[in-house]
Amino acid sequence: MKKKIAIIAAILIIVPVLVYFLFPAPFYRMAIYAGRSAAGLTEKTVQVDDHRIVYLEGGRGETVLLVHGFGAEKDNWVLFAKYLTPIYRVVIPDLAGFGESSRISEASYDIMSQAARLDRFAEKVQIGRFHIAGNSMGGQVAGIYAAEYPGKVSSVALFAPAGIRSPEKSELWKLIEKGVNPLLVDNAEDYDRMLGMLFVKVPPMPYPVKKTYMEKAVKNRSFNEKIMGDMMKKTVWLEPFLHRIKAPTLILWGDQDKLLHVSSVPVLEKGIRNHRTVVMKDCGHIPMVERPAETAAHYLNFLAGK
Repeated sequence: MKKKIAIIAAILIIVPVLVYFLFPAPFYRMAIYAGRSAAGLTEKTVQVDDHRIVYLEGGRGETVLLVHGFGAEKDNWVLFAKYLTPIYRVVIPDLAGFGESSRISEASYDIMSQAARLDRFAEKVQIGRFHIAGNSMGGQVAGIYAAEYPGKVSSVALFAPAGIRSPEKSELWKLIEKGVNPLLVDNAEDYDRMLGMLFVKVPPMPYPVKKTYMEKAVKNRSFNEKIMGDMMKKTVWLEPFLHRIKAPTLILWGDQDKLLHVSSVPVLEKGIRNHRTVVMKDCGHIPMVERPAETAAHYLNFLAGK
């Protein structure tokens, strides 16, 4: 009898472990659902021109629109957003070409096209005047949006925005000059290298979540390369738009950012008159993922005028 009980106990332990490692998708979905639920966010969809845009929405109050970076998606903001939804309405789209939104090979995904799509998205979901925050490529889109549509923007937050010619070259640009782009992932080794570039301290990531994100990065590699090509064909620098940003602006950067060098901060400060700057010590390129509570505190203080 004791032997049978031991065997049953072993099976009850081993089977879930095998399922955890062999079939990660259900665990990934549960983790994503748990994160969204904790932040009070639900998934919705809207049609914007030819694209089906998938987005998260939750909370009540003034609207905050969050814009992710290259190769990222809406769920990158979830841990950060849970600190906002108690007092703000939060809307987080997957930009066209990323996440669960449409990928159309004939469409262009250059920065100006994305900013124009974002405006049509904002009209579709009827968010009126809003606060906008973006990270990396999303920061570039947010900055250009604030310059192009000033009447619709209450404030801007630029988390290590792309589109600045930094005085010092980042590790990313040094690699790109050698013909290596760590943002385009072919395998698990590439994915680990990319994580090392993004973070000073890689956040804890359950195996099913990490595996699923890695598989998505590999699957979307070709389309991500197409998007990068679109952006390079129609290169738009953020700097010429800076003087046109009239809304209060938060500039936030990690001092150990390997993708976009922190030396870009003075360029932004010189171009944007009404700004506040926060440089996070020992932090990488995606502060709202690496240190969500601290990043949210800086952002909430900015919104509150503290």
